[in-house]
Amino acid sequence: MKKKFVSNLILVLFLNLLIKPFYILGIDAEVLKITELNNPGSYGNYFSLLSLTFILNIFLDLGVNNFNTRNIAQNSQLITKHFSRIFSLRLLLGGIYLFILLIIGFSLNYSNYQIKWLILLGFNQILIAIILFFRSNLSALLKFKEDSIISVTDRLLLIIFCGLILWGHVFENKITIEIFILTQTLAYSLTAIISFVLVYRHVRIFKLSWDVPFFLMIIKKSFPFALLIFLMSIYYYSDAVMLERIHPRGDVESASYAHGYRFFMAFNMIGFLFASLLLPIFSKMLKNKEDIKSITWLSFKLIFCFSIIIGISVWFFSNDILNWRYQLINEQLSHSSKSFEWLCLSFIAISCTYIFGTLLTAKGEMKFLNILAGIGVLINIILNIILIPINGAEGAAFASMITQYFTLIFQLIIFIKLFGLKLKFEKLFQILIFSIVCCITPLFYSLFEMKWPYSFILSIISMSAFAFIIQLIKIKDSLKLLQQYRSKL
Repeated sequence: MKKKFVSNLILVLFLNLLIKPFYILGIDAEVLKITELNNPGSYGNYFSLLSLTFILNIFLDLGVNNFNTRNIAQNSQLITKHFSRIFSLRLLLGGIYLFILLIIGFSLNYSNYQIKWLILLGFNQILIAIILFFRSNLSALLKFKEDSIISVTDRLLLIIFCGLILWGHVFENKITIEIFILTQTLAYSLTAIISFVLVYRHVRIFKLSWDVPFFLMIIKKSFPFALLIFLMSIYYYSDAVMLERIHPRGDVESASYAHGYRFFMAFNMIGFLFASLLLPIFSKMLKNKEDIKSITWLSFKLIFCFSIIIGISVWFFSNDILNWRYQLINEQLSHSSKSFEWLCLSFIAISCTYIFGTLLTAKGEMKFLNILAGIGVLINIILNIILIPINGAEGAAFASMITQYFTLIFQLIIFIKLFGLKLKFEKLFQILIFSIVCCITPLFYSLFEMKWPYSFILSIISMSAFAFIIQLIKIKDSLKLLQQYRSKL
């Protein structure tokens, strides 16, 4: 079973790293470029509204997926009994979510077309939540291959549908935000249907069931975890919402912020998948009272090397990258590039928080994490209120960076206090030397008269090679982590 699991783990990693980044940087970024060219500010409005639906997503889940995965994995015979009841709860939460979304939308004085988009985007989030629920059942039943395929089906369908519109001469190649949102609705609906069919083969019985005591029991058990997700969603996604609402040219500033944020989300996928890999490892090791210091240090080195190589390289060539992808020029390019640079630095911090945040989650330190996330929300909102009216997208990105580094520093402090970690001087010196070399490398290659893509690629190769030369990372480290994953499942 372990061999089957690892082979499917490789499959899901491959599919996610191939399809999802292509969707973000190929399809979504192309929609951003075209819609902003034809109707400036339209994508900024969409980006802001989408961020609001993400912030309120907690009302769609309330930890239900987390409960369902654990429960069915431990008691697979309960899937027939619980599937209908939890699906019914999903529908109830979906209705509450849409109602809250509308209340917030009207309270923020959104226009009629913004309310219309908000409803459509909210409905799409309900479809996504239903898909995730179906996937949690497949995962709990160890149907990893089916879960892997479903995990990318919606994005694959969006690539096909939007690709036909963008490059297949459908709608005269003039995609609009409305068409883009409705295309998402179609893709999510088809994916939900496919997911339901796959799960139903194992359930056989499906009937809506309104069991209020059961609903309350799930919500009570999952609330601390759900609260953490909610707080983190606020300082992840509030930037775009506040940009659009606070700045005089909010829709345009939000679109400017989105230029770099698309890349940030594509890179961030690696850290997210890494955290998914680490959670079962940490959980099992802590349960067995094993020493987690070495595996934590190993994980940190791997993600730190990746994040600083990508973060510094992209930061140095931010102007060239945005110009290449969006054909931005002059002041528009300069402004988008500045916010992108802060997001690149933020990416390094957030990648590292995936290590310590995942470990603290596995240990059940939800109180510390929730308090820290709450303080992070306050810092982020206060900085946004101060900086957005003056600096727009750049101010929002800077606020995000400060919040992420604050979170990282205090997660590290909590980790050291709980586990008594003592880092040797040579390890810290090794990281310092590597960081300095990474900062210098792109500058070195820029001195030669070569096109920026070559300098960019050479910088990444050189930094990666140096990490192996000084043995900050080793090939056997990655193999060791994979072996840990197999042994803990």
